[in-house]
Amino acid sequence: MKHANWLVVVTLVVLSGMAAAQFHSNTRIVAQVPFEFVVADRVVPAGQYFVETATINGDILMIRNAGSKVSLFSTSSRTEGKQGATRYALVFHRYGDRYFLTGVELAGSKIAYRVSKSKAEAELEAENVSATKESVLAYLK
Repeated sequence: MKHANWLVVVTLVVLSGMAAAQFHSNTRIVAQVPFEFVVADRVVPAGQYFVETATINGDILMIRNAGSKVSLFSTSSRTEGKQGATRYALVFHRYGDRYFLTGVELAGSKIAYRVSKSKAEAELEAENVSATKESVLAYLK
């Protein structure tokens, strides 16, 4: 019984530490995106976007633009880098004049969220079209 109680305490401490570095479901970042872009196989207009996790483990992101009534979900995966991000940002791949949302960076965290590739971006990659990385600064809301 003592062992079980300690296990619960240790589990709660570890989980709370992990949660501090994650993108909480009650936390959202906001970015003013100056171009239309593709996310979840959908082209969305330029505008102010709110991004937050829709699931506890962060494998689904909710991306919303109230002004243009865009609200969608995108699958994502968490990755951990060697250094923490220095800012909040939405990260895009740019192919010519087409932009694809590829990730979300969180200031002070080594954890980043990578958005699943759309079919159109996968086709461009298969054709060996080169992409540049573009970031749009965001802030916590």
